[in-house]
Amino acid sequence: MDKSKRPFRKSKRSFRRRLPPIGSGDRIDYRNMSLISRFISEQGKILSRRVNRLTLKQQRLITTAIKQARILSSLPFLNNEKQLERTESIPRTTSTRIRNK
Repeated sequence: MDKSKRPFRKSKRSFRRRLPPIGSGDRIDYRNMSLISRFISEQGKILSRRVNRLTLKQQRLITTAIKQARILSSLPFLNNEKQLERTESIPRTTSTRIRNK
């Protein structure tokens, strides 16, 4: 068979299949903080489905669980890693006029 008439074949590369991030025994729930925290960025944002390697149904369940945990205050809305140190502010004084008599 001529090379130009061969059907296109993909090269057979071996690749390691990644394990799914959520096992069959893991329950997606707003109380499962160890599971939920894996799907939140350092800034406190919910990571995308493509980054998480989740199915559509799993991503929806994770999103609702994170939102429920935020509403119930078990998870912060913003994750501020850098805590700003508050310095003692100098109290503002109203300028007083000294009257010369």
